Amino acid sequence: MIAQPVSTFTGPEIDWYALSPLLVLVAAAVALLVAGALTPPWPKGGYAIVTVGAATASAVLAIIQWQNISDDGPSTLVAGAVSFDLSAMFFTITICVAVALVALLTDDFLRRQALDGPEFYALYLVAAAGGIVMASANDLIVLFLGVETLSLALYVLAAADRRRSKSQESGLKYFVLGSFSSAFLLYGIALVYGATGSTNITRVVVYLQESVPLERFDALLLTGVALMMVGLAFKIAAAPFHVWTPDVYEGAPSPVSAFMASAGKVAAFGALVRVLIVALPFYREDWQPVVWVLALVSLVVGSVLAVVQTNVKRLLAYSSINHVGFVLVGIESAAHRAGAVDSGPGVPSVGVYLLAYTVMVIGSFGVVAIASRSGDDATSLDSFRGFATRRPVLAVAFTVFLLAQAGVPFTSGFIAKFGVVQAAVEERSYAIALIAMLTSVVAAFLYLRIIVTMWMSEPDDASVELAGAGTSNSWTGTLSIGLAAGFTVAVGIVPGWLLDAADDLTQFAR
Repeated sequence: MIAQPVSTFTGPEIDWYALSPLLVLVAAAVALLVAGALTPPWPKGGYAIVTVGAATASAVLAIIQWQNISDDGPSTLVAGAVSFDLSAMFFTITICVAVALVALLTDDFLRRQALDGPEFYALYLVAAAGGIVMASANDLIVLFLGVETLSLALYVLAAADRRRSKSQESGLKYFVLGSFSSAFLLYGIALVYGATGSTNITRVVVYLQESVPLERFDALLLTGVALMMVGLAFKIAAAPFHVWTPDVYEGAPSPVSAFMASAGKVAAFGALVRVLIVALPFYREDWQPVVWVLALVSLVVGSVLAVVQTNVKRLLAYSSINHVGFVLVGIESAAHRAGAVDSGPGVPSVGVYLLAYTVMVIGSFGVVAIASRSGDDATSLDSFRGFATRRPVLAVAFTVFLLAQAGVPFTSGFIAKFGVVQAAVEERSYAIALIAMLTSVVAAFLYLRIIVTMWMSEPDDASVELAGAGTSNSWTGTLSIGLAAGFTVAVGIVPGWLLDAADDLTQFAR
């Protein structure tokens, strides 16, 4: 008998330099865990400095890659599994900004809790790596792997404060509901694969483009799309899939809440853009009404329910749902020209909003984290009575963040909200644009409520006692809030550079 030749596996060609922003984060996470286990406790701030350095290096590499993509055009990596385009780099930079700011807040928080160690920071880096994979995935299976990497890290982070039962409860709730959403997403991916024969986004687009005039498996594909949208709606906390958000944000450590509200949402929206705008432009007439309804419900639920909250963290949680509605307005606007050569202002407005919101929400939760006593329990609205008298600098910063979230001019929030509303108006989505502006007026009441409490209410004995318990001498938390406040004002006054950068986000790798 003639021996049959043994087939050998040939792996895909990998451009390691193009993947360097992601690899830096993974390497830093591994280094923190290994070094933290084998060395004595590091000097104060050491873990945070390493994390900030890794996030900064990753962001710088992404900026360098941005220039390379601008010169050579977008492409794909790892046999078409990962997109290498400006959208992926923008979301990478935004997530790295979130990691750096949150790491500084966490250093301050952990010192007060006497919990300093490398675990929080390593989990931030792992979650950020998963988020970048989500936002840059060109394959639905790769996207799901990114979702799970991000989610598992966030489950642990939410329950990381072992001294507080609320933290344990928030981690368990997030895990249970997050598992359901992952199941929806994975089942949807399976149905899309069954209808198109591939999970690669490029191949899915080609299949749908070539099969448009022919008989298609519409029911199978549309069911898969619907399930994927349900799974991603859980991740972005869009109403009515928002039920986990208030309890988890309230129970989790404040820096973790800031990370979930910023990096977690950026990654999920990056994945949503990939799935809807890039992979399914030919089905926009089917999924666009769903996005419209999700935007409407999120805008109304987030603004109305936030007004009745008495806990600042829950208030910010419902506020984040309102902001999700604004971002969905931008995605609904982008749907009108999905797949067209001129993609319109929808996707750029989404990018600007996500970066602006990332910074302002981290700053907001940062003030709450510093203002609360040891134990992270002094987060009721009453605990902020007379806060401006006790901590005037923090009160000014918090006022800036709240005004930005309300969309007041000369803040980044105004630029972000104006951008998505303008995009909706350009696509003649007048109804959702009007609803967004009306809910913004309602939401402004809750932000003014906090501002009035800080500046015009006399502190009571209990709030003074809590203030003393919550005092922190760490400079890292103050630095994070200062950087966030400076960025919020700077973008509000000079937004041109950010708007110009966001204009290129429609050049997707296909």
